[in-house]
Formats: sequence, structure tokens, C-alpha cells
Amino acid sequence: MLDMAQAREVFDASEDFTVGLEEEFGILDPGTHSLTHGFEELEAAAQEDEVLREAVAGELISSEIEIRSGRGATFADALGRQREARARLFGLAAEHGLLLAANGTHPWSPWQQQRIIDTDHYRRLDEELRYVAWRNNTFSLHVHVGVRGADRAIAVCDRLRSLLPELLALSANSPFLDGRDSGLQSVRSQIFTKSFPRCGVPDVFGDFAAYREYVELLVRVGSISEQTQLWWSVRPHHRFGTVEVRVCDAQTTAEESTAVAGLIVACVAQAALDHDEGSAPDPPPGRLIEENMWRAIRHGLEGKMIDLERGQEFPSAALGDRLLAWTAPARAGLAIDGTLPSENGAQRQRRALAGGATMEDVYLAEVAETQRSYAAEGVTT
Repeated sequence: MLDMAQAREVFDASEDFTVGLEEEFGILDPGTHSLTHGFEELEAAAQEDEVLREAVAGELISSEIEIRSGRGATFADALGRQREARARLFGLAAEHGLLLAANGTHPWSPWQQQRIIDTDHYRRLDEELRYVAWRNNTFSLHVHVGVRGADRAIAVCDRLRSLLPELLALSANSPFLDGRDSGLQSVRSQIFTKSFPRCGVPDVFGDFAAYREYVELLVRVGSISEQTQLWWSVRPHHRFGTVEVRVCDAQTTAEESTAVAGLIVACVAQAALDHDEGSAPDPPPGRLIEENMWRAIRHGLEGKMIDLERGQEFPSAALGDRLLAWTAPARAGLAIDGTLPSENGAQRQRRALAGGATMEDVYLAEVAETQRSYAAEGVTT
């Protein structure tokens, strides 16, 4: 049974702007670059490593592995922890003859060949969701940011709803699926966000009491039994006292992942600061945010988005500058760099495809960049 009174206590005792990072990687056969069942092997080996023992986690299928920074006092602290875990995980995978990939989807490995890992949580998920879970062979970046106060955390989630499509457009990195170009920039979002229940853009709640009422209804009618069954792209995390942003595709390079994660932390912090100052705009209706969400899924940074306050279009390529300008106060206070990639991963992959490379060539180049960047960060002490 979800204890919502305890969840409120956790948020009311939370510390502002602590950070936790979670990155999901596909596990590949180095000969074929197809997904391979390697999680159990890596997890067992990770128990011999004092860092990875705590950092490694399973994530639905046996060809996927997640690393978690744990709670960092600052973004820099969390990033330092994550960099060490990244380097150790990539080294461990190499020792076991495996490669790790960091794209939102795998371009050709069939979902029918993947296996859900054998844990109580994922066995229950398998039984409840069936095809929806089986089809979800996707990889993402999640960022937790501490927000003090239960009502304040809900206000921040309400504010971030309209920013979800913008963060997705910046991070879109899954153009290929089922052996072909999907025509989308984030096909991961289409097969996960548009398929899972209680997923995507949440409603406006206004305060914790309204949120609590909804969650307790879901428990009472048997829809959910734990908080993790709320798969929204932004959600309050009951156990950590954080606002968790879950909308972004996994990023091919460590540099891209760091830049996107830093921007997310700044967005959460700025939303909290705006709330404190009483300057946050009224939350727009979900139907308008969904218009932008589709544009982000389909066109990423190459189309146009809707300025929901003005009711006018603007080039999606301007999203980075707009978000950096808005978050400037938070970034200054938290010492977060404002450098963003000049293009997202989907754009880079399509550019290579247009230049004559095959889809397989493009993916192999992406995997090589992943090995270079994540494994090359080195182990800190």
C-alpha cells in the first residue's frame, strides 16, 4: 500500500537541488552489434566492485543495464559519481566481451528475441502489461532533482509539463527501429510514452492533496500497487523527495548526456525559483502540450514548436537558446555549464544516412562514439 502521508513527509524534509542521474544502456554482442542477454552476467560481476555494486540496476530486459549515481549534493557531485560508475561499467563490459550502446532504440534487434529479467517487479509488469512491456525495448536518461516541500514539488511538476516536448526535441536520439528509418526523431517516445498507461504528460494537480487523492484512488481500484507504476515523463518520486524528469532519449556520448542532464537540473531549479517568486505562468492544458509533444517526436529540432503563452510558432532550433536564457539564474546559482550540442543525435544519424552510409554503418559509428566518450572519462578517486 502506498503511504501518501509518508511521501509528504519525505518531500517536506527534502533538500533543494540534490541530484541523481540514471542512464540506460543496451548490451550488445560485439560481433553483430545486436542486443544480447548480458545483464545477469554483468550484474553478478558488478558485485565484486564496490562502486558498481550500488550503481548497477536492471531495467526490464536482459539486454539492458542501468547505472545510477545515487544522491549527489550538487550536480557536479552527482556527475562525478556517475562518471566513475560509467568508466567502471564500460570496463567491466569489455572484460566480459560485451559492448554498451546509448541510443533511444536499437535499430534492428527484434523485440520478440528479448527476455524480461527475472525479478518480482518485472514479472508483475510482464503479467500486467503483456505486449506493451514486451515491445518496450527502449533506453533513456532520467534525472532526479531534490525539491523541498510536497506542494512545491507538485507545482514544479505542473510547470515542467510544458517543457517536456522541448527537452525531448533537444535529446531526440532514436530515428531507427525494426530495421528501417522510422521517419521520427524519437521513435522511443512513440512506442513507450504513447503505449504505457499513466505515461507521458500528466494532468495539472495544483497541490499535493489533489495528487494524493488521485494516487489513493488508483490504489483503491486496483490500478497500481506502487509509485513506479506512474510512468509520467515528469513525476514526484515519493521515496527520494525528488522531481524526476524521464522524457529524454539515452544520449550517444557522455558529453551529450552531461549537457542534457545539466539543463534538466537547471529547469527544475528555475521552476522552483519561479514558484517561490510567484512568477510561474498558469499551466497550459494538456491538449496543447501534446501538440508540441508530437512535433518533438516527429521533427525534433528541425521543425517548429508552439509558444503556448503567445499561441505562435517558433523554430525548434531556437529551443536551446530559449531554455538557456530562462534558466540563467538557476544555472548561475548551481554552477551548471550552459553548453548544449549543436544538433541532437537523430539529426547526426540522419545526416550520415543522407551522406550515403547504411543504417548499420551509422549505428556502428554511434556505438564507437559511445565507447570512446563514456569509457574514456576515467575512474576518479
